[in-house]
Amino acid sequence: MAPVPQAARGTPFGPRLHAVATYLKTFQALSYERLQAVMADLFGLTLSQGGLMNLLRRAQGQFRAGREAAVAALRRAEVVTSDETGVCIEGSNAYHWVFRSDAAVVHHAAPTRAACVVHAMMDGHRPAVWLSDRYTAQQSHGVRHQTCLAHLARDVAYAVEVSEDPVPLRLELWLGSVFSLAKRVTDLAASTLSAKRRALERRLSEILSVPSQCDLTRALQAKIGRARDQLLVFLDHPGRVEVTNNGCERALHPAVVQRKVTNGYQAMWAAAGEADVRTVVNTARLSGASTFATLLKTIGA
Repeated sequence: MAPVPQAARGTPFGPRLHAVATYLKTFQALSYERLQAVMADLFGLTLSQGGLMNLLRRAQGQFRAGREAAVAALRRAEVVTSDETGVCIEGSNAYHWVFRSDAAVVHHAAPTRAACVVHAMMDGHRPAVWLSDRYTAQQSHGVRHQTCLAHLARDVAYAVEVSEDPVPLRLELWLGSVFSLAKRVTDLAASTLSAKRRALERRLSEILSVPSQCDLTRALQAKIGRARDQLLVFLDHPGRVEVTNNGCERALHPAVVQRKVTNGYQAMWAAAGEADVRTVVNTARLSGASTFATLLKTIGA
């Protein structure tokens, strides 16, 4: 039997079609069934779902080098932020992580939300500041930690709504002052920032020391008291450390939409491959590159 010719071992589809399929599946959350219909309607291509999977898998393979470069940049960063969201992979609960710095946005699919994911990602690198919510697995990875104040603000807003105790309202006003200061942090002199910080710390001490008969208030005071050294770290790094983790949440939002539309991934390779694609695209966006241009450039390389 004659061997298969080398020319027959490749794919008849070019980089643009691979980029279009990757864009529609990853960034427009099309199911395989809808992607089949689009390919038939727009390009006159009749592809099986298995054929589409092979096409996407080939395309995703082109993003591994870009992902490695992004991870390397993350491991040099002085400020890193992180977050994760649940996703179904191969019928089991898993997680889609995201790590951000000034130079990279790294997406990662993992079967757990434990701290071991962060340890493996950072490979011993300890940035000057780590920003995240209060979840334990995302703590203690930087020299200092900035707590996401948006998460605390939501807890405080709930307490204001359901409790008649005055302490939650005072905490809400205090957080409002912090958010206002954060918007002007790069416009103020170091001495002014120090003075405002001392004033904020005095006010917070007064609020946390107020006795209360409300269980919700006491729990809130204890929670904020435990995070006290993580609330105003951004003032020591004007313009470099945010007060919220909204950047990570925005990066995760498309993955959340994908999860709701498709109910997750049937295979780990699909989840990992999509994370690689999002890593390269989101990192390129930091420099102003468009999504499809990045896909086409990477796949055609």
